[in-house]
Amino acid sequence: MTSIASTTDYTAELIQTARAIGAAGKGILAADESTGTIGKRFAPINVENVQGNRKAYRHLLVSTAGLNQYISGVIMYEETLFENDDSGKSFPALLKDQGILTGIKIDKGVRILAGTDGETVTQGMDGLADRCRKYYAQGARFSKWRSVLHIKDSGCPTQLGIDANAYVLARMASISQECGLVPIVEPEVLMDGEHSIERSAEVTQKVLAATFKALSDHHVILEGCILKPNMVRSGTECAKKASPQDIARCTVRVLQNTVPPALPTISFLSGGMSEEQATVALDCINKYGDKSKKPWSLTFSYGRALQQSVLKAWGGKTENIAAAQAELLVRAKANSEAQRGIYSGSGAAGKAAGDSLAVKNYVY
Repeated sequence: MTSIASTTDYTAELIQTARAIGAAGKGILAADESTGTIGKRFAPINVENVQGNRKAYRHLLVSTAGLNQYISGVIMYEETLFENDDSGKSFPALLKDQGILTGIKIDKGVRILAGTDGETVTQGMDGLADRCRKYYAQGARFSKWRSVLHIKDSGCPTQLGIDANAYVLARMASISQECGLVPIVEPEVLMDGEHSIERSAEVTQKVLAATFKALSDHHVILEGCILKPNMVRSGTECAKKASPQDIARCTVRVLQNTVPPALPTISFLSGGMSEEQATVALDCINKYGDKSKKPWSLTFSYGRALQQSVLKAWGGKTENIAAAQAELLVRAKANSEAQRGIYSGSGAAGKAAGDSLAVKNYVY
């Protein structure tokens, strides 16, 4: 077990980084799709999934002028972290020039948890400390690890599934902090299924309670940590769809019941919502209730919900880069406004703002 003393040298930096990520009006661009997943993003726009195209697309994102007005951090896949532009400047250095922090996906995907009804646990612990030190040296200042939990009529998630994922999230967080990286802890409860928003709230609360118990057991410094949860929503196949206002009410209540005020930032995942749905839901969350009872920065860490319009505008063509970057700024500004609870539809006209992004049993 990592002791509190072993992270002392990084404590001040971890706290500063976690606060910076949750700065007012800012959030995270999640551009950490694996090689396989980025191929799925490229397929609809007829772009070949090769290293050159991946680099060109990620360079489009990180070189967008003015992105720092709305984005505090960008999560990268390992390949991207070590890319350089044509002048030889690293992608993390390009972001640093804008005052944007670099993050890194450090998990290695999910595997079936034996003896369960398809429940999973995330792998990637082997050699994690060595990898984190290498990432820090390359300019990364935060890390991200995603666990996946399913809601099923068979009783999932089971206590075994919840505890197994809480353990690896806490272990990852401890190792990340030991190596100078602010951990983004992502226990995603998938919205696949017909379950109600009430069932989603029940499961999400149980998962978050177990996660914070494990973080405490592993002596993780909450002030230097970030939570990336799902919003509490009805299942994608539920006959009665929850309104954005209901999503806000249930999400905030679950957080109030589980998340300590020491945690500075909660960065929601979009979970397959369209770009506009994800923005509106975040806006409603920030508008909901008494601000004094929401002691965290409630912001975004969106991948698909920040990039769908960008990809459609780009289409793999150099001459479309400026148009694609303009789409990114429109979407980032919309979510910046939602983070402050002042969104009024500025992003609704995006090229893919209303496109459904739901993918059953989503992996990346």
